[in-house]
Amino acid sequence: MTRKNTLRFSLAFSAAGLVLAGCAGSMQQGAGMTPAELDALTQKVVKESFRDKGIVKVSQAFADDPTTRACDASDVAGQPLSAERAKEIEALNMKTIRWPADGKYLGDWKEGEKIAQSGRGRTWTDKAGAANGGNCYNCHQITKEEISFGTIGPSLYNYGKIRGVTDPNSPQTLEIVKYTWGKIWNSKAYNACSNMPRAGHAGILDENQVRHIVALLLDPKSPVNR
Repeated sequence: MTRKNTLRFSLAFSAAGLVLAGCAGSMQQGAGMTPAELDALTQKVVKESFRDKGIVKVSQAFADDPTTRACDASDVAGQPLSAERAKEIEALNMKTIRWPADGKYLGDWKEGEKIAQSGRGRTWTDKAGAANGGNCYNCHQITKEEISFGTIGPSLYNYGKIRGVTDPNSPQTLEIVKYTWGKIWNSKAYNACSNMPRAGHAGILDENQVRHIVALLLDPKSPVNR
């Protein structure tokens, strides 16, 4: 389960506790509510318990997203999405990928490493428009030099090397370059309930930052591939 989903469930359960406490004097009313009605009431209590602060908006935190809704329901039920539903979700997310307008997929791997190292951004104390970090090491091993990394995602060390990428600007490597871009932009286009944030789609990283991350993963000079 992702940290975001964990937060959503924690908030929902906390809200449910408030709802039940508020209804303690009227158990008959609570017993008569359908699951959908109870969920709606829970969401109402949660939303009313928070307020906008700085760049963090309640509407963003509780946006009704069909992908999140489907994956959350799957987590609650303890069952994976059906293959058919997963394909539907992936197709929906594939449509959101914004490919580079100028056709340039690679930036500077050195900048990509800085972004991968940084976990800053998107908190109420940050200024609107300030660059966010990718926080990639929170879930992946990326370079051999970095000894502290998460294991939620697979190791990305030698990402380009094991895929035979010797010249990421070659037409022969375009398929893997595009896949790498798309995966960073919206991971759920390739894995419906991926734990990986939809970095580009969610506005965590901008187009130029995605270029730098692609370069970090694919440039033969990058520490990822050495």
